[in-house]
Amino acid sequence: MNSGSKTSTRKRTMGRRTILLDLAYDGTDFCGWQVQRSDRTVQGELERALAELHGQRVVLHAAGRTDSGVHATEQRAHFHTSMDSVPSERFRDAINSKLPLDVRVLRSRRVADEFHARYDAVLRTYHYHLLVSPVQLPRYRNYCHRISRRPDMATLNRLAAQLIGEHDFSSLGLPPGDGGHARRRVEAAAFVSRPPFIVFQISANAFLWKMVRTIVATILACESCGEDAFVDILQARDRSRAQLAAPGRGLFLHKVRYHESFAID
Repeated sequence: MNSGSKTSTRKRTMGRRTILLDLAYDGTDFCGWQVQRSDRTVQGELERALAELHGQRVVLHAAGRTDSGVHATEQRAHFHTSMDSVPSERFRDAINSKLPLDVRVLRSRRVADEFHARYDAVLRTYHYHLLVSPVQLPRYRNYCHRISRRPDMATLNRLAAQLIGEHDFSSLGLPPGDGGHARRRVEAAAFVSRPPFIVFQISANAFLWKMVRTIVATILACESCGEDAFVDILQARDRSRAQLAAPGRGLFLHKVRYHESFAID
């Protein structure tokens, strides 16, 4: 992750470019982001398109690895290329011409050679959509989790406020498989009414696996228990104390932000 000491001068190597892609996708028919041998994934479709353009495999590095059924309104990923026949901003159209309609490149541009879409990200924002309805509405079925009763918004937001700051989130997510720690810094967390939906919005430097979905399910379950019960779960550092994760279909990767020295909007 970048520190504030980085300058605005970035290295660019002759003959090789680092290209950043802004991406959107409907996760319904994908088994998540990460390439898998036999299942359809977002990374797999994009790398297939890049391989067709380059005539060889090109590896794509994403800001985050979304799970099966999870969507993105703004995922970001980078790759390296020595192809000089395609201007940086034209990779968008070139890649889109080879992609299925449930994944799109929204923008492509050149960035500094040392830029990394994952490790240089300083803030990620997710939205989770809850549909308040006695029955599932067909047009929303793949993009939300239905709840039959409208919860008390003030209570939900008092619980969400307990997440803000740096905490060990072991109770509310699964730590990295590489033995990394479970401490994350949440900058903002709130439930917002957008009828017929309630949208949980959360921004943090990084997230554990299934963290957002587990938070949503656990806060809903703790609505009648109060803040103390939720804080006890958070501080227990025990995954068995929290609820099972809410379904992936309600979750959207909404925004990814980078250190200002990269000048990426």
